[in-house]
Amino acid sequence: MGQISEKELMALNELLSEEELLIKKFKMLANHAEDKEIQDKFMAISDEHQKHFDALYRQLG
Repeated sequence: MGQISEKELMALNELLSEEELLIKKFKMLANHAEDKEIQDKFMAISDEHQKHFDALYRQLG
């Protein structure tokens, strides 16, 4: 991949921040849910956002 422009870097940074927030939110929801099935679903969603975060982060390196 070629060099990342400043605009692309800003967009990646914003997306990383959004994904990080979603990871934290769904983990928090899982921790507060009483139903095991709902906890598992929230953790699965958090894991998906972690994958998105990791894929975006790889674009920087």
